[in-house]
Amino acid sequence: MADGARALLGSRGGSPASSPQLGGKSRSSPPPPAPLCAPGHGFRRVTLSKPSFCHGCSDFIWGLAGYQCEVCNFLSHEKCLKHMKIPCSCIAPSLVRIPVAHCFGPPGHYKRKFCTVCRKQLESPAFRCEVCELHVHADCLPFACSDCRQCHQDGHQDHDTYHHHWREGNLSSSARCEICKKTCGSSEVLSGMRCEWCGILAHASCYIIVPPECTFGRLRNMILPPNCVRLVSRNFSKMHCFRISESLQTEPDEDEDVDGLTLGSVKDAQISTDSSKQTLKIFDGNDAVKRNQFRLISVPRIAKSEEVVEAALRAYYINDDQQHYELQTFTQQTLFPDDIINRNDATEEINPAPVFREAVPEAWIIRAKSKDHEVIRIYPGWLKVGMAYISLRIDKESTTQTVIKEVLPLLGRKTECLQNFKLVEVLMSSKQVQRMVLDDQEMVFSRLKDIRKTSIRQMNQTRFYIVENNKSVVRVNLFVGGLPPQLSAEEYTNILKDDLAVRTNLVSVSHVYSEQGAVVLEISCFSEAERIYMLAKDTTVSDKQLTALVIPEVLHTKLPQNCCPLLVFVNPKSGGLKGRDLLYSFRKLLNPHQVFELTNGGPLPGFHTFSRVPYFRVLVCGGDGTVGWVLGALEEIRHKLVCSEPSVAILPLGTGNDLGRVLRWGAGYSGEDPYCILISVDEADDVLMDRWTILLDAQETVESAENGILESEPPKIVQMNNYCGLGIDAELSLGFHHAREEEPGKFNSRFHNKGVYVKVGLQKISHTRSLHKDLKLQVDQHEVELPSIEGLIFINIPSWGSGADLWGSDNDNRFEKPRIDDGLLEVVGVTGVVHMGQVQSGLRSGIRIAQGSYFRVTLQKPIPVQVDGEPWIQPPGQIIISAAGPKVRMLKKSKQKQKKTGSLKETRMDSVSVTEVGH
Repeated sequence: MADGARALLGSRGGSPASSPQLGGKSRSSPPPPAPLCAPGHGFRRVTLSKPSFCHGCSDFIWGLAGYQCEVCNFLSHEKCLKHMKIPCSCIAPSLVRIPVAHCFGPPGHYKRKFCTVCRKQLESPAFRCEVCELHVHADCLPFACSDCRQCHQDGHQDHDTYHHHWREGNLSSSARCEICKKTCGSSEVLSGMRCEWCGILAHASCYIIVPPECTFGRLRNMILPPNCVRLVSRNFSKMHCFRISESLQTEPDEDEDVDGLTLGSVKDAQISTDSSKQTLKIFDGNDAVKRNQFRLISVPRIAKSEEVVEAALRAYYINDDQQHYELQTFTQQTLFPDDIINRNDATEEINPAPVFREAVPEAWIIRAKSKDHEVIRIYPGWLKVGMAYISLRIDKESTTQTVIKEVLPLLGRKTECLQNFKLVEVLMSSKQVQRMVLDDQEMVFSRLKDIRKTSIRQMNQTRFYIVENNKSVVRVNLFVGGLPPQLSAEEYTNILKDDLAVRTNLVSVSHVYSEQGAVVLEISCFSEAERIYMLAKDTTVSDKQLTALVIPEVLHTKLPQNCCPLLVFVNPKSGGLKGRDLLYSFRKLLNPHQVFELTNGGPLPGFHTFSRVPYFRVLVCGGDGTVGWVLGALEEIRHKLVCSEPSVAILPLGTGNDLGRVLRWGAGYSGEDPYCILISVDEADDVLMDRWTILLDAQETVESAENGILESEPPKIVQMNNYCGLGIDAELSLGFHHAREEEPGKFNSRFHNKGVYVKVGLQKISHTRSLHKDLKLQVDQHEVELPSIEGLIFINIPSWGSGADLWGSDNDNRFEKPRIDDGLLEVVGVTGVVHMGQVQSGLRSGIRIAQGSYFRVTLQKPIPVQVDGEPWIQPPGQIIISAAGPKVRMLKKSKQKQKKTGSLKETRMDSVSVTEVGH
């Protein structure tokens, strides 16, 4: 094995006599290599018939001025090679500091984006990581190394100091380098570097000047620091750890027969019609043969075997000398049967004669030649940062114990006992980092041989760590919701034992939320945690589906003194499905552990995660109904929070968004830069807002399910933030609600939703209810005579029906000027649909009826009622409205005009000062 970074194509040689050929004579000698090369690249001078762009400086290249890597397609001026530090994709796995798997979402079309592996533009459906800026073709996915952001501590190389996490390319064309102040981004080529924590931008030749330590940039006080989050998740995928809905995952699994290696390789090497070329199927090991996953390469018919091996290694991004590998032939009829595979394994030492066929591409399997010894790298697992390793020569007699014995003195730990250490094999695939502890008597040489037989690509992604043999405490926190409410911890334990067969010696109930019907389980066994997690998703209790979520532990004592992390709730169904894009953006800008999807367990898992955080703020992305949902959950759980009164900001995604309008967050989200939204939240002002409790005490009797006796329906309590309407206002909301239930797929835009409201209103325009005859109103214990109206509305905020001022701005000595924190509600009447339309057009205001703090409404017949947009038919009885305890803290967008900002990358760059960069 080669120790240093070696150009993959640096050893084209061998005489015709010593190298068997495919199809005949040797071809002419290749052009001379580039005089200067960046790490691992195999550069060759190329002739460009049309202008291209340099990956180093983003300027034009034309004619004979360019050099291109034959492995990763890196294109550069000769002058740029002197300063180039970007490594080739073939050695990228060896440069990963701490292996962290990526979290890939569904395949999609991404304009003006480039693949990180092959550097080509993403023209077909491709994948992107939900946590970082990695974009990759489907066929390049297996070659992406596990270099995602480390967002929590998991017991492997945990540390408190964070370095910049650099990601190459996919910057805007206006992005500027923080070092030289010149343009470093491009929409035509993969160029430029960006830290995925603080957002600093730099050229590929400039970023090495930036001091390594990252301070998280402008959003440092809003980010939940990764060293303050602990999540031990050995058996859980990244999708489970970050609570990303699995329903979005549509890409084929790596274990399925249809794989990117088979499909995508056709893109780069189509079956050639040139009679001087031949197309070969290349398998990289037994696993690829069994799954029929191959890469296609196109080579001259008279190519030597060494040149075909080089092409095969390039196809699999292997940075090694071709002399260490050989090809074995496979015919199409012998790809699948296991007996053929085993037979070839048994005879792999034999160098078979080349086989040539005209009708179909030839199938080959690339094998590593047998050696008497190997050189492996051993990484010390206790290092927090850096890339130090020990190169160790092993032979067929080397065991895990002998390797540990030889490595310890080289690491300055000669006197320590061998039993205190273990050797861990780590497979760094793009989707999952797999760790396996090797037995003390394991033959390491044989282990390497087995890995190469399975897949030489996997060998390139495998490392060996020597770690201290400390006994770690396994603790997995699992949130389980959907249980019956108002039960004790013992009763919940019995339900879980009956329905999930939990083992009480491994599982305990650490937190109980009886009002919400949820518990948090503390599990001391990985396999038991995984079993409960998977089983709960398919289990119903009392006809209600259970919800299971993996919950991280926030180490609140390690939070910086001025840290006030932002807890983000997003309703992905709001705002014309723009919530999906916001989820992705906020996961990238912040720590994904502080971003919660409301359709996956509601607000409770987020509040539980932050329950011990001394100071935090909340951002709710959704409509007014979503905001009310979160505020209601906060009211129920605030007594269990250390920060019992967090301030709440709104990103309006609904149809009306009246509360968002009042707090200056706008009429609705229309694609603003998520980074700028976070800055606005950080600069927002704290205000207080009243909340109101509505007691619904119906006089209607219902038949008891147990004994058939007629009983009074028990009172219900709902919370109100914006307004409560009775009569025509609620009737229109009810009509809209029924239309949405019939065809929910059509209600994905504010324009369509408002159109449905207009249609329902026109149907009710001639309807007369004479509401004032069907109810009585008391305000602060005084009877109030109602005028002739069709609708009665109680308003808490000066915005109704998508921004209309129902109360009006005229001065009136009978009433105080309304405020959202004055402890008073305003009561307004409307005479019908036409009056409501005039109010929304700004031509009229409502009929002012009363202002007070305690209201009693007596209904004499069933009447439509709506609270914050949620309508129903209320039977005759009493409705009592009163203040709901303490006022809630809201965040009002500051009036101060922000500095005009460009793209996300540019604005995040401003957060790093010149002194931090060390210019």
